Amino acid sequence: MSPLDARWAAARRVLAIRLDNLGDVLLTTPAIHAIRASLPEAEITLLAGPVGAQAGRLNPDLDDVIVYQAPWMDPWSRLPHDSRREQHMIARLKARRFDGAIIFTSFRQSPLPAAYLCYLADIPLRVAASIDGPGSLLTTRHKHPERMMHEVERGLDLVGAIGMDTAERDLVLSVPDSARAAVADRLADIGALGDRPLVVLHPGCSMPARTYPWEQYAEVTALLIGRLGATVALTGVAEERPLVERIRARLRPALRERALPLAGDLDFPGLCALIAAADLTITNNTGPMHVSAAVKTPVVALFALTNPPEQWGPWRVPHRLLFYDVPCRICYSRVCPYGHECLRLVPPAMVLDAARDLLSGAVHAATNGATASVAQGGKRP
Repeated sequence: MSPLDARWAAARRVLAIRLDNLGDVLLTTPAIHAIRASLPEAEITLLAGPVGAQAGRLNPDLDDVIVYQAPWMDPWSRLPHDSRREQHMIARLKARRFDGAIIFTSFRQSPLPAAYLCYLADIPLRVAASIDGPGSLLTTRHKHPERMMHEVERGLDLVGAIGMDTAERDLVLSVPDSARAAVADRLADIGALGDRPLVVLHPGCSMPARTYPWEQYAEVTALLIGRLGATVALTGVAEERPLVERIRARLRPALRERALPLAGDLDFPGLCALIAAADLTITNNTGPMHVSAAVKTPVVALFALTNPPEQWGPWRVPHRLLFYDVPCRICYSRVCPYGHECLRLVPPAMVLDAARDLLSGAVHAATNGATASVAQGGKRP
């Protein structure tokens, strides 16, 4: 790696930008830690979307978080057209007098809208990875190697382009003691502590194409309780309460008592504390999968092949990725145009087997972030 760029060595106010989702911000935390390690005296601020900002607030490497809902990060085109929003953000960033901005994006995103925002805010140093010609929008244009890289490695590769690095490459998430204590008290009150395994099952996802069918989640819940004697905490945001209730309603009454409906009942620190207290998480390719990796709770990921598992899988934690291999893999679709086979054809019994393996410690974490254990349903004819 090259030595620290002299221009960046003098920076005292640094803006890190990651504008997409919760998991994306978590996967950027090793790179943010590299900024902190390289510039220990600097003030580091994260510019993030409303959901991703939640992870930023639990990151001790950051001094501040600015929330910005960028129109180019609006996959469902729901954000009203209002240029005053962008003008206000330009003025706000300009008033902070940042010395440099490091713009993190995934493989399919362009950093240039954020770079232009920083250009207009008079931030003198602007670095990002771009396959498009940036003109003078970037002061350092980086190109990632032409090979598959985990998203954590992409972030570290970007900051490495200006000489920043760290030997500590775990995800960074500091769960408040108050949240841990509140969750422990609640679990004790409902009798969820003891010898039974506690499994967090998070069935929702903002992208339908990445979501395992709720009927099959209900069957998984029944198997976890009936075969493994588990207590299952069903989590989600408030809007996912009907989803959780549909899953519980599918269970026999004797099993329903051990399926705890917690959707909408926990704030983000509380969800993190619950996952940290759990023995296992089962979820889609979504934010709680990465929360589990950050707090070192083993995770079974029902991983839709909309995105490459090698790039987005759980980082440095015991895990299983479950999917059914299909010819249309890596489609990047938000809604599946076919029969959703990459998830629908994963049988609940396979999820149970993966959960049993992880609860018994049969699957170990990969030290370099590679997949620890992959189970596939097979290829579609």
